[in-house]
Amino acid sequence: MTNDKLSASAPLMLGVLRIMTGLLFLAHGTQKFLSFPGGERAGSGLALDNPGAYAGIIELVTGLLITLGLFTRPAAFIASGTMAAAYFMAHAPQNFFPVNNGGDAAVLYCFVFLYLVFAGPGRFSIDGSRRTVAR
Repeated sequence: MTNDKLSASAPLMLGVLRIMTGLLFLAHGTQKFLSFPGGERAGSGLALDNPGAYAGIIELVTGLLITLGLFTRPAAFIASGTMAAAYFMAHAPQNFFPVNNGGDAAVLYCFVFLYLVFAGPGRFSIDGSRRTVAR
């Protein structure tokens, strides 16, 4: 495959990256509040007495918006900031290195969402279809 063909597929793959990242992020929120999928943290967000519960609300809302490609840039901005805060509040105090403090996922989410702020939603987004209709 040539570089031109790969470059032509970039908007498609940006959309795939957005959808998959949004779904994975959404799963963190559904686990906390809907106990799905089951696991160690299932139901942990039901009591709004800790920062993780509020992060779960953000995971639910922004995860859904990012997956759908609706208000992608502002949702990704909020999600990115949430993951930065989660990293520095919960992970960094344990150890300097993300691989040793369990914060590698938070760092990765933070930077993927930050990329979406600048790159936009890519293909398969409500934002993209609304822009097309507005023209």
